[in-house]
Amino acid sequence: MYKKHINIAEVSAFINECSPETKIHIGVDSERFRLNGVWYVDYISAVVVHFEGKHGCKIFGAVDRERDFGQTASKPKMRLMGEVYRAADLYLELSKEVAHDMEVHLDLNPNEMYGSNVAVQEAVGYIKGMCGVIPMVKPNAPAASYCADQFKSLESRRVA
Repeated sequence: MYKKHINIAEVSAFINECSPETKIHIGVDSERFRLNGVWYVDYISAVVVHFEGKHGCKIFGAVDRERDFGQTASKPKMRLMGEVYRAADLYLELSKEVAHDMEVHLDLNPNEMYGSNVAVQEAVGYIKGMCGVIPMVKPNAPAASYCADQFKSLESRRVA
């Protein structure tokens, strides 16, 4: 197992140098895979600093690998809620250090035809209760559904 955490001090120092119009988006995605006969999950966390909401961005990220004890891939609620808990933790840590408004993006689809639908109501309620913000879900959650996913891809190429 490996755990790589986002350096909150580094991220907050960077954000605090940005203009007040800069948007902060927090997202977490996960990927379930089998390694040597054992199931694991990589949780990919991303903090997207979107300069003034329109001038490009900088992404801070980390990949955290854990053993997956969920029995079936078709019932992803435990893994999806793991994403939500990590997003809330990251939001709460950053909110102590920065004055910018932040959004939480969840890689969940409210459409019933997608498996991630099983966790939408619980996840939205958890973020609202813990963070005091209404999270964004697909298709309005690019920090989770795109940036975190791309971060893992880039990180794996950099490490290899």
